[in-house]
Amino acid sequence: MHVHPLITDSATLANLCARLSDAPFVTVDTEFMRESTYYPELCLIQIADTEEAAAIDPMAPGLDLSPLLALLTDNEDVLKVFHAGGQDIEIIYNLTGKTPHPLFDTQVAAMALGQGEQIGYSNLVDSWLGIQVDKGARFTDWARRPLDARQIEYAIGDVTHLSAIFPKMLERLKKTGRGAWLDQEMERLADPANYANDPDLAWKRVRVASRKADVLGRLKAIARWRELEAQAKDLPRGRIVKDETIADLAGHPPRKQADLAKVRGLSQTWASNDIGARLIAAIEGARPLSDDELPPRDDRKPGLGREGALVADLLKLLLKIRARDIDVAPRLLARGEELEALAAGQRKGLQILEGWRYDQFGHDALELVEGRLGFAVQGGKLKMTRTEGVAA
Repeated sequence: MHVHPLITDSATLANLCARLSDAPFVTVDTEFMRESTYYPELCLIQIADTEEAAAIDPMAPGLDLSPLLALLTDNEDVLKVFHAGGQDIEIIYNLTGKTPHPLFDTQVAAMALGQGEQIGYSNLVDSWLGIQVDKGARFTDWARRPLDARQIEYAIGDVTHLSAIFPKMLERLKKTGRGAWLDQEMERLADPANYANDPDLAWKRVRVASRKADVLGRLKAIARWRELEAQAKDLPRGRIVKDETIADLAGHPPRKQADLAKVRGLSQTWASNDIGARLIAAIEGARPLSDDELPPRDDRKPGLGREGALVADLLKLLLKIRARDIDVAPRLLARGEELEALAAGQRKGLQILEGWRYDQFGHDALELVEGRLGFAVQGGKLKMTRTEGVAA
């Protein structure tokens, strides 16, 4: 494989993207810094196919990234391959308002091949290629220039190794017939809604014990205010106000700005400065959540009392057994909230009762809930067994 020198000019990048636009797939990775900013600071982009690879310096003066971004978001003929690509996709979304499509995530694919729920990149490379990745440059300051040869070599390796792994992984998926299992997961990853930081939804990320409509209404207003402040200042949310302080303000709102001096987690200067005034305005403008906006109760689904919780536990046990038997990560088959919904009597709108998930797990889950499936120990192993007198 030909590895290009670090690309810092627009003409070289445009030529590279023109060639890659004919490739069946490209592997993509980014290096970024986000410890002190709201938006990730893009520091390096790596891309490869089976013949060439390059690192691109987005911080180079005058570099036009549009050919690369068009390749990633507009070219439907080229599959974009990532490993644990959520943050890489978020960066591309922030730049374009679009996500790479079509895409393939090797961490998700590894779940279908029995390699656990969140296999790391180094372990993936070791298991598929027998190569030990040098992690020495992993925690480097990618924003500092110039980048040294070791940093660039490390970064390029992320996409060159992935370009060797992906065809092998694809072949194994075809042999096992599990490639189709991943289509829904990859489309979910590509959904732009996952990467849009909507200030009106920011409250859902903050843990608060109360379900009172007025408390949650204040929480929504304060979280929205914080999100907008963080975006405008390009600072992490926690640098504006921490989650626990937001929860405290929602539950025990100050009556006037001067009271902010008494709030733990806020500086006394908030009692008189502009940001404190904007916070008080947000609190005063808060309205109770409507019934439609209120989150479900702790039991999450109607009818999931003690007995339902026991049934949900049995479903989780069944999930572990089934995942072990077919050698996939349990989370690919089902998520906990779906098992609880099934235990509570819900039957519509559950992924485990559709398509391949129904064939591999959902059918047995229904059998268990409806009393036609049980557990037995055979040969020292816990297995599923049909109840007596009921046809399989």
